[in-house]
Amino acid sequence: MLENLMTEKRNPKTQNLDQMSTGEFLTIMNEEDGKVAAAIKETLPDVEKAVKIIIKNLKNGGRIIYMGAGTSGRLGVLDAVECSPTFGTIDEVQGIIAGGEGAFVKAVEGAEDSKELAEKELKKLNIGKNDTIVGIAASGRTPYVIGGLEYARRAGADTVSISCNKNAEISKYADAAIEVDCGPEVLTGSTRLKAGSAQKMILNMISTASMVGVGKVYGNLMVDVRATNEKLVERAKRIVMEATGASYEEAERTLVSAEWHVKTAIVMILAGCEYEEAVHRLEKADGFVREAIK
Repeated sequence: MLENLMTEKRNPKTQNLDQMSTGEFLTIMNEEDGKVAAAIKETLPDVEKAVKIIIKNLKNGGRIIYMGAGTSGRLGVLDAVECSPTFGTIDEVQGIIAGGEGAFVKAVEGAEDSKELAEKELKKLNIGKNDTIVGIAASGRTPYVIGGLEYARRAGADTVSISCNKNAEISKYADAAIEVDCGPEVLTGSTRLKAGSAQKMILNMISTASMVGVGKVYGNLMVDVRATNEKLVERAKRIVMEATGASYEEAERTLVSAEWHVKTAIVMILAGCEYEEAVHRLEKADGFVREAIK
């Protein structure tokens, strides 16, 4: 029942919210938001378990597929979309949301109640044994997510769940269940607040750590960044400079020769080789720059 969920309980600090001054409320809200990172810390072993599953599957050609409804679904789609320019992913990270793409910008609240809708969406993606389906639901009981995780298991995929309540229903269908308890929201039941922040932070951890695990990072540099606009072109040059000690001019010249592939440019400079050899080294090293320059 909803009344038993932490995400639905009333926060005793804000029961007189409508009588507070703006400053008073903002202070309390800031204090409550400060609890999110500490709550996530308690879940780190479960997050690590999820990341290890994902890395294994990505190395075998699989995908991360986030799924959720409402805020949870939007956060999953957001993380998936941002992986493309940051890590050079094509379809390795995807997000689906109850109600379809239109639900990202306009609420389609009834869609979250359909288990069948989730199964239909996952069938379109032809999921299989090397994919990891990450179900996201603050309440931990959303039928859309449960249906998706149930189908994912039948299809042989690995499953991860992210919820903001303990003993969440969706945890029953996950190989790695992440349950973060941030306490009641300052606005009762508004899980776009602390729960949303927690989900975003966990998704940041999952995608970033997974991309590190498959060689898309050298040091702390995003060496698979795609130079798709002016800002990212300049970032690509700076990354090459930071990784190699090259001058601006050398970084730019090498990137042109490397067809603006940052990893290849770095290997060309550090290994003192031409484009074709750099590409071969990276292929042999499964994309890990540190291995490619040995």
